[in-house]
Amino acid sequence: MRDFKKIQVWKKAHELTLRLYKVTATFPKEELYGLTSQIRRASASIPANIAEGCGRDTQAELAHSIHIASGSASELEYHLLLAHDLGYIDVETYPDLEKTVIEIKRMLYGFEKTVRSNIKKV
Repeated sequence: MRDFKKIQVWKKAHELTLRLYKVTATFPKEELYGLTSQIRRASASIPANIAEGCGRDTQAELAHSIHIASGSASELEYHLLLAHDLGYIDVETYPDLEKTVIEIKRMLYGFEKTVRSNIKKV
């Protein structure tokens, strides 16, 4: 079992989630159960899946959880683009959010690759 709070990509994803809760608080009220909810769930899913994987017994289970987190990061990347294109995220804020999500995706890819390389071959 690993302490997920010590993993850099978990920290970065958690910080992004906190930031996105603030950003989405300014979205139109009619988006509360739509795009606001989708962005919040996708962003929270990234650190949550890392945490879940860290609590699992095997490297294979951890790798699988990281893989799921990567999918959530890609989903989030699209939802942020959509929110930007709809005018919900301003042109000053969006580039940094996009850059952060892409960085998290790269970190997850590297983390998963490392974990998979440590899976014992039978």
